[in-house]
Amino acid sequence: MAKLMADTDKYGYQSEFAAVEAYNSAVKDLVRRRFAAAGGTWRDFVFGPHDAVLTKADLEAIEAKLLSYGYRFQPSAMSSAIERPEAYKDAGLNNPDFSFEHEGAPVAAADAEGRELRGAGDNVVTYDRNLVGIARYVRTSDKVLEYLTHGVPEDTIAIVDDSGGTLTAPVLEKFKGVLCAGGTTRSHLAILTREYGIPCLMNSRLSGIRDGQRIEVEVSARAKTAEDYASGADASARVWRLNQG
Repeated sequence: MAKLMADTDKYGYQSEFAAVEAYNSAVKDLVRRRFAAAGGTWRDFVFGPHDAVLTKADLEAIEAKLLSYGYRFQPSAMSSAIERPEAYKDAGLNNPDFSFEHEGAPVAAADAEGRELRGAGDNVVTYDRNLVGIARYVRTSDKVLEYLTHGVPEDTIAIVDDSGGTLTAPVLEKFKGVLCAGGTTRSHLAILTREYGIPCLMNSRLSGIRDGQRIEVEVSARAKTAEDYASGADASARVWRLNQG
């Protein structure tokens, strides 16, 4: 069997998404078979006619087969789920009762102050006191355009996907705070919120927080550092859902 450069992976990389692994494996298998059929050297193969390696039709056929098997891609940019709903997992964009349900999100019953633990994240900057505001999901360009046209509602703590930094840039400075479902305290969104003086948690793991609910974010917790990431130290800041009465 023909051996590809990609078959030697000294880092042992494997995607956490089954659809990505299946897609990559199918592409490698097709290239491997074509390389074997072509004969000759790898250099001659990859620098020969471009359609001898892979074509757009090949990639479309691989994707169609994966979708027919029931695989669905995990959207990062929400525009993908909007434009091709048949190819992506349901992102809850049309569900008014949507909430992130992240694996590993810490939850606990209400404490003496009536605060229910509903998540945690990596604090970007330490502030003197915790942040209290209204949770609002900002996951589509339509929502950003609505805020640009009519203004950002007061006390908005924006909850965004891992690609939310680019999406929300036009209205970012109007948020009271941000909870991002990806990234680190060194990510682009973290840098922007730090510069704007907006409290922010990156890599947020949340459960049961819905649009319009009052929440408290532990931005008084210490900021997570590069050393924390390198050592694997836990430096989580908590997120509570407050009594909605």
